[in-house]
Amino acid sequence: MTAQNDPPVRTYPSADSADRPKSPVCSYTEWDPLEEVIVGIVDDASFPTWHMALPPVLPGDQHETFRRNAGKPFPPEQVAAARAELEEFVRILEGEGVTVRRPEPIPQRTPYTTLDWTSTGMYAAMPRDAILVVGDDIIECPMAWRSRYYENLAYRPLLKEYFHGGAKWTAGPKPELTDAQFDQEWSDPGEDGPQRLVVTEFEPTFDAADFTRCGRDIIAQKSNVTNDFGIEWLRRHLGDEYRIHVFEFKDSHPMHIDATLVPMAPGKLLIHPERVPEVPELFKGWDVMAAPQPVIPDTHPLYMTSKWINMNILMLDEQRVIVERQDEPMISTMKKFGFTPIPCNFRNFNSFGGSFHCATVDVRRRGTLQSYF
Repeated sequence: MTAQNDPPVRTYPSADSADRPKSPVCSYTEWDPLEEVIVGIVDDASFPTWHMALPPVLPGDQHETFRRNAGKPFPPEQVAAARAELEEFVRILEGEGVTVRRPEPIPQRTPYTTLDWTSTGMYAAMPRDAILVVGDDIIECPMAWRSRYYENLAYRPLLKEYFHGGAKWTAGPKPELTDAQFDQEWSDPGEDGPQRLVVTEFEPTFDAADFTRCGRDIIAQKSNVTNDFGIEWLRRHLGDEYRIHVFEFKDSHPMHIDATLVPMAPGKLLIHPERVPEVPELFKGWDVMAAPQPVIPDTHPLYMTSKWINMNILMLDEQRVIVERQDEPMISTMKKFGFTPIPCNFRNFNSFGGSFHCATVDVRRRGTLQSYF
């Protein structure tokens, strides 16, 4: 019997042909040809319950906004504008031959309680944070924000469908997120200070967006949501087929690697010109391009990110790349770097803390497990 909100179970072919994976889930890199993707939604998007995990990553001018509006909906006109851009994004992806799936809306302002704390939710806009795909394994991440504790429920109908179709389905250890998970004496190191992370090593936590996949090699960073414990859990879970490389960048408020270091194709790397003053030795011999300065106006609201979200592009294959339509410097940079940019309006979605990479998780890319280093 199918649950009321579950999509009908699809039967995927177990074709032996070289161009078709046996599982509906299969993705090893950020650049193999994209066949199926989950795109997030902004339904019921809400300011999260205030918690000490927020100040280490929020823009300084947004702290008071988040305190004042905790548990309330984001401005409806901004939600509507972001939703319209998501629909444009979906149309572009489908026009490029990509199958697009969407999560189910879940109530974000309904309080939920564990043995130790109470919170409300935030959104299901950024599947890249909540779900990590490595090969045919789709992994629910043990995220560190209490406001995202039940976010994966929005993806459950899809996860069940993919499992029935032959995919592996894994969930990282569900953290308690008690006060012991957070450094109670955390203080802001400032923009030029040394990293001081708010998450402790009490339990494993990680967001998928702190990892970027290059075949057998996976690049990772510790951040204000991803700890050593979480990275080690993933390393052991994936086993000897994969090598996880952990790098630290010049970023005093790290959260998510995909606006810092972006492998775009074999041998081509986009970097943040300030956070990556020295390219890791692993990428020796690769062509490296520094991202251009962002052009988002100061008047445009960015609740949870810096203007460098302009680096958060999405590769459709080794040539085609989705880029924000108004970001002419990035469009020009992509052309100079040998790529074919596909522009899409996304600035209103940027306000909610992400861009094209954040708003997606690639379910299936046509490729095989290889080494690129």
